[in-house]
Order: sequence, then structure tokens, then C-alpha cells
Amino acid sequence: MKIGVNVPNFGPGTDPGALRSWAQTMEGLGFDLLMISDHIAITPDVAERYPPPFYEPFTALSWLAALTTRIELGTTVLLAPYRNPLLTARMAANLNELSGGRLVLGMGVGWARQEFAALGIPFTQRGRLTDSHLRDMRAAWKDSASYGERRIPVWVGGNSDAGLRRAVLHGDAWHPLRPTLPWLREATGRLTTYAGQQDLPTPALAPRIALRLTKEPVDKPERLAGEGTIDQVMDDLDQLRRLGAESVVLDTYTGDPRTTCRPQAAWQALATVAAHLAPPSIPPSPKTEQP
Repeated sequence: MKIGVNVPNFGPGTDPGALRSWAQTMEGLGFDLLMISDHIAITPDVAERYPPPFYEPFTALSWLAALTTRIELGTTVLLAPYRNPLLTARMAANLNELSGGRLVLGMGVGWARQEFAALGIPFTQRGRLTDSHLRDMRAAWKDSASYGERRIPVWVGGNSDAGLRRAVLHGDAWHPLRPTLPWLREATGRLTTYAGQQDLPTPALAPRIALRLTKEPVDKPERLAGEGTIDQVMDDLDQLRRLGAESVVLDTYTGDPRTTCRPQAAWQALATVAAHLAPPSIPPSPKTEQP
């Protein structure tokens, strides 16, 4: 199971130096995937959660691809209605080629009404637009002479029934955001049911979970996966693996933009997880004397 990290590409503490440090620190800790989010018009409803500066994902990931060598790069999630599908197909294919096949394209419908209005896109049609976008983008990629032959994994986000169905129809993986484990177990059952109804394979599971390390165990019923002591978090990851997750993305953002000015706390939490993920070192076998 691959373990990734959601990196803030927004907020008062984010600048090129911070993004570089995040990327190189996550690669140095051994994580498999670095993902960032997407907004274009930072309208008041967006700015309340994700204030400027906001680094556009294709631009930022292209730059980070040149600063890293191994870690995969992705979006969690690219908002499909905001771009022409042929533009997305072109930018994604180019980034995937330039990065050596390291792109993971997470996509979703969006939620910010004011941003949709600023872009002149009908908010109430965002689901239909996303479905059309995914179909047209995949159709474009069939022209390998134009878009290249490297395959780009598409993760479809969304915790609603529509999101699950969209993942079945258009996704290589379903990418739910910040779930509880009980809810996720039930939802993966629905995902399998929808796939059976369409006579399609069930998409892989690739959730993004909160990472909130605490000194004392968290025992509230609504505890999110990834909240609690390091033992609870590692048990959550093990349960996700047994549930069939192929990738899990850790999200340290608390919702307070001021934390982007102090990334060291997030790095320490991620370093703690990385240390527990690493296999124990095996001492070398003692040398035997030759007769």
C-alpha cells in the first residue's frame, strides 16, 4: 500500500521555498506520493478555507517534478468543471511525460458557488460537466501519438452516491476524503454493488485521511481515520490495507491557514508515521571463522 501526503499549496506561509521544502522533505522521509489541491478564482468562500497565495496545481507540480526524482505527484482533487477537458488532457499528459510517468490525477466536481460564478460555470450542472469532462479526457488520451503512451491513473473524488457511481464509470480508483472507518467500510460495499450493476470492475480504494496525532487515545464515535495516537493511526492504516486500499494520502491541514507558516509540526507528525512504516532493521549475520 502506497502512502502519500497532501501538501498545502496555499496560505500565508506558502511560497516557492516552502513548497520545495515540503516536496524534498516528503521524498526524503520515503513517502510515495505528494498531492496538492486546486482552485482558480480565490473568491471569498474559497479564501475562508484556503487563502491566497494559491499555486495552480499543474504549474506547481511541473516545478516540483524538476526538484524531485522518485516521489509521485498528484492532485487531490483537480476540479473538472473549471477546465476544458482537452486542456486537462494535454496538461496532464505533458506533465506525466516530463516527470517520467509520475502523475496521479485526482478529479472532483467542486463545491465553491462563488468560484463557479466567477468562472461563469453553472454550479448546478457541475456533476454532469464532470462526467462529460472525464469521458472526453479519456477519449482524447486514446490518441497516443498526440498524448503519449504513458498511462495516467485517474482517482475520482466524492463521498456521495454520485461520486461512487462516477468512480465506477470513469475512475481507476475511488478517492474519498476524510472518512471514518465505519462509514468507509459501508461505502466500499456500495461501491462494489454499483460496479456489479454496471458490469464493471470495482475501482481501487485510495482515501485521503486526516493525520492528527494525539498523546491520548481518541475514542469518540465520530473519530476520523488518522486521528489519535500513533498506535491508533498505524492500526487505521492496517485496517485500510485490509479493506483493500492501494494508496492512502495523509492530510495534516487543520483548517487554520496560520499553520502553513509553521510546517515543522506537520513534518514531525509525518516523520513519526514514516518511522513506524519503515521495516525494522535486521542486524547483519555474524561472520563465521573459516577453518
